[in-house]
Amino acid sequence: MTSNLIIDLMQIIMLTATTVVVMVTAAFKRDHAVVCGLTVFGLFASLMTFLLIKPVLPFAATELLMIDEYSLFFSNLIIVGAIAVALLAYPYFRNHSAQNEEFYILLLTATLGAVVLACSNHFVAFLLGVEILGISLYAMIAYTVHDTSSAKFPLEAGIKYLILSALASAITLFGIALVYAFLGTMGFDEIPAALEAAGEPGPVFIIGVLMIVAGAAFKLSLVPFHIWTPDVYEGAPVPVTAYLATVSKAAMLAVTLRLLLASNALEFNAVTAVLTVMAAASMIVGNLLAVMQENTKRLLAYSSIAHLGYLMVVVVAAAQVENALSVEATSFYMLAYFIMSLAGFAVISAISSSVKELDQLSDFRGLFWRNTWLSSVLIIVLFSLAGIPLTAGFIGKFYIFSIGVEGELWFLLTILIIGSAIGLYYYLRLIYTMMQPPESISNDPAAMQIPAGVQVVLVTMTIAIIYLGVYPAPMINTLQSLSGAF
Repeated sequence: MTSNLIIDLMQIIMLTATTVVVMVTAAFKRDHAVVCGLTVFGLFASLMTFLLIKPVLPFAATELLMIDEYSLFFSNLIIVGAIAVALLAYPYFRNHSAQNEEFYILLLTATLGAVVLACSNHFVAFLLGVEILGISLYAMIAYTVHDTSSAKFPLEAGIKYLILSALASAITLFGIALVYAFLGTMGFDEIPAALEAAGEPGPVFIIGVLMIVAGAAFKLSLVPFHIWTPDVYEGAPVPVTAYLATVSKAAMLAVTLRLLLASNALEFNAVTAVLTVMAAASMIVGNLLAVMQENTKRLLAYSSIAHLGYLMVVVVAAAQVENALSVEATSFYMLAYFIMSLAGFAVISAISSSVKELDQLSDFRGLFWRNTWLSSVLIIVLFSLAGIPLTAGFIGKFYIFSIGVEGELWFLLTILIIGSAIGLYYYLRLIYTMMQPPESISNDPAAMQIPAGVQVVLVTMTIAIIYLGVYPAPMINTLQSLSGAF
């Protein structure tokens, strides 16, 4: 162990220490506020680590982890998401669950797994991150199983995610085994040299890579591995749904992009063909099925499927354009989607009462007249999701179009345009519902005081959406440094 190694691993060490402290505290003192406060403080301390201690970058922390600008961007994004979810979770679980302290232990372990994923440069670290994240999510999704006033089907959602996630992990592990059997190496950046030494890649290697891509596609909710998404989004508590939509996807996207670029897997036509089909199908299926939804959590679930399909356009284009542009575009769009999703689920959390979650479209009727502030935030979020100018979503869409044009992906760009037009319809439909006259504003949760933690998330994410849409240059300059990782 060297000082540089300890410094570069400090974020992971801080997350682990926070988990242990919260676990011990919860064991000796059952206090929801104290445990939540320790969780937020520990996450914030982990986030500030590299601002106070300058790491040596890039640095290979053992063969398993690579600490560089790319991994730090995604790990910091993951921790910011975990802080936001903790702030949303405090008022939610105070109303919907008797024993709340264990939730924050699960939140911290899931975040630790997500950070390990973002830093992974080896299949062993990849599997460790996936399982630490996944096992924590099983319990988080079903956490309110004994409370009938919260999410509708938490146990069903948890079991569905457990079974399908286990299947995806098995497929991924089998794919890793095939790649290792053919190459004899498990490091991402060692694969190109091993391929060159092995000669022409055989079907064993190609099938192995495709199985790994299939496992990653499950976590990213890409068609045809999307079937769990709407049911789990609807069945899980709102803060957990926000975590699934943001942190889980950001971690898996980070490691998937690193694997594909570092291993030169996109040079194989079979891989790009499969990714192209999944991108097109996700954009079509996600947007078409979103039109049919009457539940906002399910609507956002299908919307997330479509948005990950948009992101896959950039990943496919990476086979034709420079890695720098692909990494920059993917990172910016993931950042934009991240903050839009957190803000959207924060609004659902804010209007929900202590009696039940209010997530039906009809629950949003007249929201503009009942609570102008909340409806304004949601309108900004929906405009950004639709790609309206002066929002982060517009800049993200512009990135995707630019990369798609440079890569000459005319088929995918056509599907993207059609999907965006369909998406505009169901986003405007929700806005129209909010503008309808309310039936009553008496005893309306949306007219009551919003918890302070939820307000922090709403204000922060709304400012970020507008700032990135109006003045994205500083963030773009930051993201341009990420390509050095490849």
